[in-house]
Amino acid sequence: MEVILREEVEKLGRRGDLVKVAAGYARNYLLPKKLAVTATESNKKIVEQEKQAHLRREAKEVSEAQELGKLMGSVSVTIAQKAGENDQLFGSVTAGDVAAALEKLGYTIDRRKVHLEEPIKQLGEHKVTVRLHRDVSIDVPVHVVRED
Repeated sequence: MEVILREEVEKLGRRGDLVKVAAGYARNYLLPKKLAVTATESNKKIVEQEKQAHLRREAKEVSEAQELGKLMGSVSVTIAQKAGENDQLFGSVTAGDVAAALEKLGYTIDRRKVHLEEPIKQLGEHKVTVRLHRDVSIDVPVHVVRED
């Protein structure tokens, strides 16, 4: 059965692709979840219009993320934490802590967009990657200092 994908489906295709799938897969999964529509001429035109609208929306989101990245280019975050000997923290600095510190500076960033390899457990300066969009990410310096 031929269907046109309305959303990206892993291991099958991207939005707007015409794919051939088993009838049961289409009837029981793709069509009820509105991930695809049957491949008719009218549906092809509708999906093409949706694809164009999605591309315009995506371009707008990328340009907004790039603007935000330029604004955040000179931002650095300072977080105060309790620390013991050898500059070891008594807890750790997580993505949520970095997002909260950015919020205090006026940038609303979701904590899931802040990427740490592992939580920060040492005092000092660290680089943290913030993904503003799938194609746009910036590095923000995070200074972890001893709390008085």
